[in-house]
Amino acid sequence: MEDRIANRTTLCPSARPESKDGVVFGVVAGTSSAPRIAYLKQPLPITSELIAKANPVTPAEIFRTAASCAESACQHFDGKDCRLAMRIVDKLPTVADELPSCSIRRNCRWWKQEGKSACARCPQIITDNYSPSEQLLQAVNPV
Repeated sequence: MEDRIANRTTLCPSARPESKDGVVFGVVAGTSSAPRIAYLKQPLPITSELIAKANPVTPAEIFRTAASCAESACQHFDGKDCRLAMRIVDKLPTVADELPSCSIRRNCRWWKQEGKSACARCPQIITDNYSPSEQLLQAVNPV
């Protein structure tokens, strides 16, 4: 698995679980009002068996997944940078005093672009969040 991740140039840490060649790198923990990602020591390939374990909720409610950055095919990419990463750093509070133990960091678009500032906010990002704060809504919605 490590070689599979190492061969990718840039990973999006906010990819949908159905993305091609995606991996799970975290599981949602915390509370419903303050969810936090518990990072896996090693990313797991997304398989139909793993997706089935999410039932009855969506996989994106309980898994944080990464996949190759779609770059210009993504609404958040401006041709050079990920605007989602920029908005997350700009609009969300930090929730981690130290860098989380993240297995995708060296290939992560957010890390490469925004550094520690993105990592300090990353644990609060839940892909399918049905009770987002106003700050989170402002950060994730493209302008």
